Amino acid sequence: MSSIGQLTNHPRVTIRSAGPPDSEGTCVVYWMQRAQRGVDNHALDIAIEAANLMQKPVVVFFAPVPFYPRANLRHYRFLADGIPDIASALDRRNVGFVLRRFPEHSICRFCHEAKAALVVGDENPMREPESWRRKATRELSVPLWTVDADVIVPSKLLEKAQYAARTIRPRLQRWLPESLVPFSNPKAKITWKEPRGLHSMSPACDLLEGWRLNRSVSPILDMKGGSRVAQKVLKAFVTRKLADYPVKRNHPEDDGTTRLSPYLHFGHIGPQTVAMAVGDADAPEAAKTAFFDQLITWRELSINFVRFQANYDNFECAEPWAHRTLAEHARDRRPVRYTAKQMENAETYDPLWNAAQRQMVNHGWMHNYLRMYWGKKILEWSASAAEAYGIAVELNDKYELDGRDPNGYAGIAWAIVGKFDRAWSERPIFGKIRYMSLGSTGKKFDSKKYIEQNS
Repeated sequence: MSSIGQLTNHPRVTIRSAGPPDSEGTCVVYWMQRAQRGVDNHALDIAIEAANLMQKPVVVFFAPVPFYPRANLRHYRFLADGIPDIASALDRRNVGFVLRRFPEHSICRFCHEAKAALVVGDENPMREPESWRRKATRELSVPLWTVDADVIVPSKLLEKAQYAARTIRPRLQRWLPESLVPFSNPKAKITWKEPRGLHSMSPACDLLEGWRLNRSVSPILDMKGGSRVAQKVLKAFVTRKLADYPVKRNHPEDDGTTRLSPYLHFGHIGPQTVAMAVGDADAPEAAKTAFFDQLITWRELSINFVRFQANYDNFECAEPWAHRTLAEHARDRRPVRYTAKQMENAETYDPLWNAAQRQMVNHGWMHNYLRMYWGKKILEWSASAAEAYGIAVELNDKYELDGRDPNGYAGIAWAIVGKFDRAWSERPIFGKIRYMSLGSTGKKFDSKKYIEQNS
């Protein structure tokens, strides 16, 4: 890029508040939230390029809050694990890092203290962070740009809601050649020098110490966050699992998946980094194609769903045909009913479902194939589809490390209200929503082994 004007026209950039950067400002601030990494980060790259054009330093402002909806100690511990990696990567790129936490989390206050010329932030379609961006747009005295850093194809190029994988797939393929390119990872030309009196926590400190937050769910001690761990997990997948991915990805007992979803959720690694590593791997093309369909088609369909559907986390997101069929079967007798607490405690008659629930509670993760079955049984055991949806969202967001994420909400929508699916043959309770049974599901893999693993 050769000018500020060209940066503002970048397909990943959204101009939240118009006008030129403040020439009297002393730095460019990157407001880091979704993309929690110091490398392979489009938003950081844009901030550095803008700063280099203006001959100003760059500083990253990262300030977690303890009140994000349905987040708890499990999630905050994983987030905090990644902070030293962020700091070290930024140092290598000559970028400053200011770490704060609630109640000293105000981006507007920090920009006033640091005398920002421009603020660059992350795009995020989720309701809560989007509200923060709108508030910042109203209150900041300098321009705010947001950058779509955690998708491969910039979301705004899709223009509107996509209703199935078959509709979004050709649109994504059209933009992939110019989107899936190596990162330049530029360095800041001007070194950030922290002004005297500017408060910042040490990246080496324990962010969570003495912090009041929801501590009802324990951290996952054998699954650490951070970009360095994410790179190791990616390497292990590419070298050991990718070749067999088309077969083993639907075998929960063999775990042929990447295990990268928590790292993608927290932005400790980006999807483009994952895609580049898979594309360069020595593996069959069929395996790469199958993986790309999950990483690109389905993941970006999920993000598109949240971007255009205000009710992404509740029953109202259903298509008209699903609303009709579920309404027609709303009074169907449920042979078995469980309370939300019974389901949370894995106290059902179904050993496979119980094992999946225990995997989520104990390990912060559930195999994707079983997530579908898990959601459909909640529909079968609840008083209504609306109640089932609420239970599924609550459990997913409470225990999954990658909860509170477009992928999770899209998966629940698929399982319970047939989102991105089609109408199937009629049956009790489900109507025309696709059904999955213990018998048919358990035959597709070694369910006995999986149940033993999660007993």
